[in-house]
Amino acid sequence: MDPLSDVFSLLKVKSVLSARFEAAGAWALRFPAYRHVKFGGVVKGARWVWIEGVTAPTKMEEGDFCLLTDGLPHCFASDPGAARQDGEKVFASHLDADGIVRYGRGDMRTISVGGLFEFDGDTSGLLLNFLPPLVHIRADSPGGTSLSAALELIRAETESVRPGAAAMAGSIANIVLVNVLRAHLAASPCSAGWLGALSDPRIGSALRMVHEEIARRWKVDDLASKVGMSRTAFIERFKDLVGLPPLEYLIRWRMTIARDALKTGNDSLASIATAVGYASETTFSATFKKMFGQSPGRYRSQARSKV
Repeated sequence: MDPLSDVFSLLKVKSVLSARFEAAGAWALRFPAYRHVKFGGVVKGARWVWIEGVTAPTKMEEGDFCLLTDGLPHCFASDPGAARQDGEKVFASHLDADGIVRYGRGDMRTISVGGLFEFDGDTSGLLLNFLPPLVHIRADSPGGTSLSAALELIRAETESVRPGAAAMAGSIANIVLVNVLRAHLAASPCSAGWLGALSDPRIGSALRMVHEEIARRWKVDDLASKVGMSRTAFIERFKDLVGLPPLEYLIRWRMTIARDALKTGNDSLASIATAVGYASETTFSATFKKMFGQSPGRYRSQARSKV
C-alpha cells in the first residue's frame, strides 16, 4: 500500500456522520472541545466557521468542506455576529424523527452536514501534528470534484432515515477524510511534516519505497540513488520534511507495524520480527523496548488485558 493507506490501516478510523442541519434566519452555534478530527460540508447556502481564539471566521460556500484538527471549541454560523447558542443543546432539542436538525424561523437558507473521526493508536500524530487547526477546501479547488461526489452521497443519505444508514455514513465519512487530505496536499504541496513530505517528488517516492518493502535492508545510499539525490542532500531533505533521518523513520515505522501486530494478531514474536525486517528476535525485542519502554511480550500481554 501507499504510505497514506498504510497509516489509515493502523489508525482504525471510527467515523460518525452527524445529523443533517437545516437552518433559517441568523444563527450561531458554539461546540465544545472534542477528540481528534471533525469535518463539515455545506450542501446548500453558506456558513461561517472559526475556532475560538485561534482563527478568524472563514466563509464556507456551497460545496465547501472543512476539517477541524486541534480539538478546541469552535463555532458555525450564518452570521458571525449573531448571538451564540449551545450547539449540542440545539442539535438535541431540534432533532426531528427523520434524522434532520431543523433550526430557526423563516425560509430555510442553509443545509450542512458534519462528522467526527476518532483514531485508535499513536499513529494519528503522523496525520495531525502538522495539519493546520482549520483546513478549508473550496468546491473549486484541486480535488474538489471527488468531494462534490461525496457531498452528493451525503445529501442523499441524510434526506431521510434508511436501512443501512450507519454503515453508509461511516464509509462516506472515510471517503471525505481521504479526499480532504488529498485536496489539502494538492493545494499546499509544501506543507510541513510527514503528510507534506508525501507530495515531494523525491522524498515522497522514498517513503513509498520504504512502505512497500518494509522488511528490506535499506541503506541510505540505496534510497538516495533511487530518487536521484546525493546521500547528504537526501538525508537533509528527508529530515527537513519528515522530521527524522531516513533510517530512524524506517525503524519507527517498523516498530509501529510490530506494535499493531502484537496488539491485534497472534503471530509469534519471531514471525513479527521477520515481517518487519529483523533476522534476530533478540535485536527486534531490544529495538522495540528502546522505543516503547517495554518488551514486545509484555506489551502484548498488557494490550490484551485491556480488551
